[in-house]
Amino acid sequence: MNNLTQRILVAAVAIPIIVFICMAGGLYFFGFIAIVSAVALREFYALAEAKGAKPLVVFGLIGGFFVNLSFYHVRLRTFLTGIFEARGITIPFPSQAQLLVITLLIIVIVFSIRELFRDKGSAVLNLSTTLFGILYVSLFFGTFIGLRELFVPADFPVLRYFPSITNLADQYVLARIYKWGGYTVISVFAMIWICDSAAFHAGSAIGKHKLFPRVSPNKSWEGAAAGFIFAILSALAAKYLVLEYLSVGSAVLIGGIVGTIGQLGDLSESLMKRDAGVKDSSTLIPGHGGAFDRFDSLLLVAPCVYLYIDYILFS
Repeated sequence: MNNLTQRILVAAVAIPIIVFICMAGGLYFFGFIAIVSAVALREFYALAEAKGAKPLVVFGLIGGFFVNLSFYHVRLRTFLTGIFEARGITIPFPSQAQLLVITLLIIVIVFSIRELFRDKGSAVLNLSTTLFGILYVSLFFGTFIGLRELFVPADFPVLRYFPSITNLADQYVLARIYKWGGYTVISVFAMIWICDSAAFHAGSAIGKHKLFPRVSPNKSWEGAAAGFIFAILSALAAKYLVLEYLSVGSAVLIGGIVGTIGQLGDLSESLMKRDAGVKDSSTLIPGHGGAFDRFDSLLLVAPCVYLYIDYILFS
């Protein structure tokens, strides 16, 4: 079975599953992203090990999970405060930003202490690769969880989009908002995949000027331009099909983020693999490489889209 056939078969199976998980949201989406994040982080640590580092793998995976969990803030707060209030205890709960800072602070302290008693290779190299992996992989994947959770009504500016409603607990409105969250993360996936496909096919057909030959010799400026254009077109299509809360300008901006930052994410991961002397981060996904390979563009796109929607669009 050739590589293209494997890619098509995997996509045919995986895409419906991913769509279902994105629309379901909640624990399904959190669990999916947390698992993908852990696998990608382990693959990143394998690249670091190929360069002589000895990252704190188990500690990193545990720390990465708690970083992911900090973006599940609204539901986590509701769950924990409910438990304490049932026992007559009122506790202050940190904001999402505070929870993330607390989590990262604990990670740095615990990892530093662990490395004190380890004596394996370079402590600077070990801690640097362990912590960078959490920031680059776990934190950025976590923002994708945060993006999906922005559409929990507690964090969504309901009255801006439904000014005529009198009941903020209107189940139709709440369900519609949560669907927007599912459509948003699916659309981001689709924009990335369309951008990648357009860049590949245009680059193969008309690519003459190398984009970054030292890192990825097959990529061209023509392919990158096609990817950028199709990312914007796919964002506009998503706006008119399912993302009615977006303005045309917001859709173009998000498409532009995917078309530029997404391709940069792909190049950054290629640089790491080339430095480590490997073709793929793993062979986990037939025809696609590893989780780090498959979601490399998302790692840089997710935080940019999340910050734009949360701090600009919904502010």
